[in-house]
Amino acid sequence: MFKRVSQIICAGGIAVLAGMGGMSPAMAAGGSGEIIEHEWTFDGPFGFFDKASLQRGFQVYREVCASCHGLEYIAFRNFADLGYSEAEIKAIAAEYEVADGPDEEGEMFTRAAIPADRVPSPYANENAARASNGGAYPPDLSLITKARPNGANYLYSLLVGYKDAPQSKDVPDGMYYNTAYSGNLIAMPQPLYGDDIELAVDGDTSVEALSADVVAFLAWAAEPEMESRKRTGIAVMLFLFVMCFVSYGSMRYIWADIKKK
Repeated sequence: MFKRVSQIICAGGIAVLAGMGGMSPAMAAGGSGEIIEHEWTFDGPFGFFDKASLQRGFQVYREVCASCHGLEYIAFRNFADLGYSEAEIKAIAAEYEVADGPDEEGEMFTRAAIPADRVPSPYANENAARASNGGAYPPDLSLITKARPNGANYLYSLLVGYKDAPQSKDVPDGMYYNTAYSGNLIAMPQPLYGDDIELAVDGDTSVEALSADVVAFLAWAAEPEMESRKRTGIAVMLFLFVMCFVSYGSMRYIWADIKKK
């Protein structure tokens, strides 16, 4: 019985360690395009988010991505995780307007956002989004790194993958050549060119650096609790590791006399 318990505890530890890795086998492969394997601080069981990088990435999102892509699952108050103070969060929220109501007369109205509000979508609905983008629908970015295979690497490769098309490749009007995108033709214009953003936080402004920062921000948006999850996983692993020896030692002690007989 005690031997079986020790086996279960050790097996549980292995399962927890596998979960701490943060990537299932199904998410390990990219699409048919060229995927760059970038080194991320949040990879692995001891991964963490670099707050300076997250703030730079948030700035890139606000100045470049927010005009087309929403963050509907993120509330302004969540930006405290990025290192912003309460006053800064209130100031950021006040830059946005959200729908509210009905008022006493039964009418809907708009107001300045507050920290408890979620980041509003740039479009009223999907039809409005498609009408503004030639029929293409810009996806919400809240969970984008989880919604794409090898999410962070895929998005990074996509952002740095805009190239001049080979002469043999016909690129229709309204489409762009991208080495990471499946089929290499994408409707989204190149969003980053490098040195086109003046960062509020010191950092590299090359296309590669800005792309890495905004992808790190989107990885945080998809899983704000990642650091807490990994810290809990490490604590559980240490506990299970100790319990493996305790349970095995208890089994040996309890059954020692019987084995002698």
